[in-house]
Amino acid sequence: MSQQQRKPWIVGVSGASGTPFAASVLRGLLAAGESVDLVVSRASRLTLLDETGIAFRDAHWREDLAGWLARGADGKPHTFDVDVSGVRHWAAGDLAAGPSSGSYPAKGMLIVPASTACVAGVALGLSKDLLQRAASVTLKERRKLVVAVRETPLSGQTLKHMVALDEAGAVVLPASPAFYAGATHIQDLVDFVAGRVLDAAGVPHQLYRRWEGELGGGSRD
Repeated sequence: MSQQQRKPWIVGVSGASGTPFAASVLRGLLAAGESVDLVVSRASRLTLLDETGIAFRDAHWREDLAGWLARGADGKPHTFDVDVSGVRHWAAGDLAAGPSSGSYPAKGMLIVPASTACVAGVALGLSKDLLQRAASVTLKERRKLVVAVRETPLSGQTLKHMVALDEAGAVVLPASPAFYAGATHIQDLVDFVAGRVLDAAGVPHQLYRRWEGELGGGSRD
């Protein structure tokens, strides 16, 4: 696909705990044939290192991303086989990057996971880094913005910021897994949240079993 035809989803990864959610969303987008522009914040790199042992480096981002996406939510490497050729990476400090402009073609943006600091920055219209700037651009251009908040409990100020995002047109999606889909593994719970993010974006996937109106249906093969 040429750069003129390419219209990616921007995926922002902030510093909240929950890097497996981001990995599942990225795998889901790539499996659906979507192009991805990836922004990994500086804070999230510390979280990624702590949760997976992977150091995400700008100079070796493709290798590091492949290792991250191949890892299961339980930490086991080589769980998934993922082709990352559809991903373009932008450094979080690059405020001249493509996603910083409304003229840059994009379908929308998914922030997974979203820390309370990220929620506040986007709600207040700040642009301290490319992640926040890209989110502000997404809102002003009236594109889809999904914010997967990962924090508990929530302070009153964060709740106000979440209301502000909702009023601005974003989808505020707490990273809250459900159990009716018959989860038997931590990956199932992670994939449920990722699937709900993709649902909000309108991206087809098969990450979880959907409710079909039958009690106990999720526990049956």
